[in-house]
Amino acid sequence: MPFDGLRVLSLESRRAAEIERLIRTQGGVPMVAPSMREVPLMDNPQAFDFAAKLLGGEVEMVIFLTGVGARLLNQTLETRYPSGAIVEALKQVVTVARGSKPATALREWGVPITVMVPEPNTWREILKATESRNERKIFIQEYGRPATELTEGLRTRGAQVTSVPVYQWALPIDTDPLRKAAHGIAQGQFDVLLLTAAIQVEHLLQVASSEGIEPELRRALPRMVVASVGPTTSETLSELGIAVDFEPSHPKMGFLVTETAQRAGDILKSKREQPKA
Repeated sequence: MPFDGLRVLSLESRRAAEIERLIRTQGGVPMVAPSMREVPLMDNPQAFDFAAKLLGGEVEMVIFLTGVGARLLNQTLETRYPSGAIVEALKQVVTVARGSKPATALREWGVPITVMVPEPNTWREILKATESRNERKIFIQEYGRPATELTEGLRTRGAQVTSVPVYQWALPIDTDPLRKAAHGIAQGQFDVLLLTAAIQVEHLLQVASSEGIEPELRRALPRMVVASVGPTTSETLSELGIAVDFEPSHPKMGFLVTETAQRAGDILKSKREQPKA
């Protein structure tokens, strides 16, 4: 089997059971340590300001970055507005879907998708996909962190850009598995680290720091295979000083597990053959 008994750590939360099953199927020995939870922003004046402008005809384009965020936004707004009012208003504006998950939410509502952003669905692809558009009053549904590069790129074109945050990332309520994972990395207990979102490693480093083992963890990561689901995650890892060894051909969890399994053994062999500094 591709992983051939390698010890594989995942920090996935929402799809923890699925990724554990995928790792086992590929012959790996999995440990899954949930690293985050989505906390809705119920006191959210930005969301209600967006709704007022949308219903008032003051919105020309809405960019949806995540499926869960799109649904949470609609759920939040329906606490104040009639059911279906926001969806009907969205049908009158240009909608941009960053990948399949927000697209699925829009299709479920019957909202036409004006612009479908191609893989790997980074801010660069969004800018490229919308560069011929003339809309200037643009709202962005954020995904737990500010979409800074996208916002700056749109403003450079002269657009009026407003962010609509609908949830934020927090540590899981039970951080014990994540703490055990941090200590396990520092002690060399894993061969492969699979990352499906940048916030996973941010929380890993946060927990490692609180445990007083961040230096040991950082020294151990280069001896593992660090696999990132795609460019957005890889860019943040680079900013954090963590080298990425592998990205799959498509930024999807299944591709990440399957293709990393095929390459992990060779990557580890190459690392172990390198002379120690």
